[in-house]
Amino acid sequence: MPGTIIDDVQIIDAGRGGGTDVPAGGDDDGEGAGGSNGIPQRAYFTVIQLGLAGIVMFFMALTSSFLVRKGLGNDWVSFNFPRILCLNTLILLGSSFTIQVARRHLHRRENAAFRRWWSITTALGALFLAGQLMAWRQLAAQGVFLVTNPSSSFFYVLTGAHGLHLLGGILALLYVSRRNWRRARISQVTATDVASIYWHCMDGLWIFLFALLYLGR
Repeated sequence: MPGTIIDDVQIIDAGRGGGTDVPAGGDDDGEGAGGSNGIPQRAYFTVIQLGLAGIVMFFMALTSSFLVRKGLGNDWVSFNFPRILCLNTLILLGSSFTIQVARRHLHRRENAAFRRWWSITTALGALFLAGQLMAWRQLAAQGVFLVTNPSSSFFYVLTGAHGLHLLGGILALLYVSRRNWRRARISQVTATDVASIYWHCMDGLWIFLFALLYLGR
């Protein structure tokens, strides 16, 4: 039977049998070892940029409506600007600082410090939303409600829309802090950077809205 053995060896050597073919290629941009298609990390930055572009366009449309409606007639009534909004602005600016500190610690792989500063950012975001609710209560105490006047209507709509978007940012912060990254398609660093970009955008958007509402009230 020696001839049979030699023939088998020749067949294996020719690549026509004796094993399973291994597909060419490998992991790319974070593709998992399980063989699932990986998502390039840069794709997440593209998505957040497109999403933020839509958000900015939405608020620019509201701003245009605000300016046009104010110039249409003499029914625009001024009201006392809630002072707590100044404190809220400082709180949100502080959260932009803390989120940057958190990112810096994560890039240095100082996980304990990252979690601490990230939690502080989340708490500041929640505090900002609580302050916005207090501002609404202050207006209600003045007798200023959503349907009282066009000026108050825009105030509630603009601050409410921003608050909802900031709430989405808080949910993103909680996702980053509680996600099991061993089974995630997106890396923790990428998720942190994307959430930070969104958070800074909400911060800058609030500065713009604060100036618009204060000067245009």
